[in-house]
Amino acid sequence: MDINAMDEINRLENEIGELSNTQKILLATDGSVTRILDVLKGTVDITTLVQEFQKADSETAEKLGINSGETINYRVVVIGTKEPLIHAISYIPVDRLNNNFKEDLIRADMPIGRILKKHNVESRREVESVDIEEPDKQLKDIFKTDSKMLTRTYNIIRNGKVLIRIKETFPITSFVE
Repeated sequence: MDINAMDEINRLENEIGELSNTQKILLATDGSVTRILDVLKGTVDITTLVQEFQKADSETAEKLGINSGETINYRVVVIGTKEPLIHAISYIPVDRLNNNFKEDLIRADMPIGRILKKHNVESRREVESVDIEEPDKQLKDIFKTDSKMLTRTYNIIRNGKVLIRIKETFPITSFVE
């Protein structure tokens, strides 16, 4: 389900006040966040916190359009420069990846946007949700703040199927102009 991200951003602004243009771009883009961050902050890299194969539970399977119990790659990363910029969690149905893509995903601390580009994967992004939430302990520790977090969840679609599901999170105090 592709929501109207601008409607969701307007809803958020009615709740919490005006967001910066950069925050709006990061929440609404249907392009590569990595590329946007490269332009804003210089070349970014990622630190992988978790990378493991899991069996999809029923909720995750439904979101990915796969059967419960199928193998997914679960990956948690922090995208940044010298400071953390975005926390990202991805869910990837392993059977939808070719071997070279899978190898890059598993062995490299490479952003998904760069992996897609490297392998010339034609895809589109559908934003599913834009929201604000309280940080959990991990997010507080990563970003060194108790401030609320802006989030967006989107799917990268290839051949009509979810190739990757990603939730990106960053503090509401980040990217203010």
